[in-house]
Amino acid sequence: MLINIGFFLLGVFAVLSGTKIAFPKSFYQALMLFLMIAIGLKGGVALAEHASWTLFTQSLYILAFGLILPFIAFAILYYIGLFERHDAASIAAHYGSVSVGTYAVAVAYLESQHIRYEAYIPLFVVLLEMPAIVVGIMLAKPSLFRQKKSIAQEENDNHASKALLHEMFFNQGIVLMVGSLVIGFVAADEIKSITPVFFSLFNGVLALFLLEMGMVAASRLEDIKRAGSFILAYSMAMPLIGGVLGCGLGVLMGLSSGGAILIAVLGASASYIAVPAAMRVALPQANHSLSISASLGITFPFNVMIGIPVYTVMTLWFVN
Repeated sequence: MLINIGFFLLGVFAVLSGTKIAFPKSFYQALMLFLMIAIGLKGGVALAEHASWTLFTQSLYILAFGLILPFIAFAILYYIGLFERHDAASIAAHYGSVSVGTYAVAVAYLESQHIRYEAYIPLFVVLLEMPAIVVGIMLAKPSLFRQKKSIAQEENDNHASKALLHEMFFNQGIVLMVGSLVIGFVAADEIKSITPVFFSLFNGVLALFLLEMGMVAASRLEDIKRAGSFILAYSMAMPLIGGVLGCGLGVLMGLSSGGAILIAVLGASASYIAVPAAMRVALPQANHSLSISASLGITFPFNVMIGIPVYTVMTLWFVN
């Protein structure tokens, strides 16, 4: 964990000190794609060993969790923070979904602490990507399915719906993680041939990813200052709420202590890849800079440096 935090803080320091680190523009994208594939493959191999009706039931719990979280986030933002409906719904969708990067850090942390966890949890990462997007749109447009529309409005809505559905089900995260899950599942016996690339190099790639994420987070400090104190407090409080609920759900599902920790981390994380793309299509009038600054500039570093150890201690105390 200290290595991960160290590389993240190194990225922050580089930006704050004005040091120019010339990574290629597509570097972050390549690292994220690698992590998605590696996580998906690991999950697929584990799924081949543990597929059962119990896993199906657990998946239903996870889907329900993904539907509930954005409602909680929206209520805080809309009724307490007094945000505009579209902004509150957009931010809530981010916090109802998940961060693959945060999950990767949590997995590395558990492995460094020799804490056992169910390796099929990447399936839950995929399942939590989509429900929050649907709920976010419903919260932003509560009368969407009730009002009468003209032919032109119907055509525009149909076009927007097709674009949104594509972002929901065929964004790069879903395609790569589901595809890798399937490959790992059907080719579990042959996976050793690519283990040196996707498994052995995982922690090294994660360190480079966190270095880049530290630079990205530090570059958003001005946006965070403009957002105000409420969004700063929200971006640290909502992960704690999601983490506590996720911990309770993991225990209810009968997962190991490590598995419950990972569900807590998923509940605490906020999307900064799939959801932003979908929200730009569905809610063009929302302040998307605010959403990404909260999830990436505040919540991600909070979870990496403080949240994951807190969720671990909380879960171990609760289980034991």
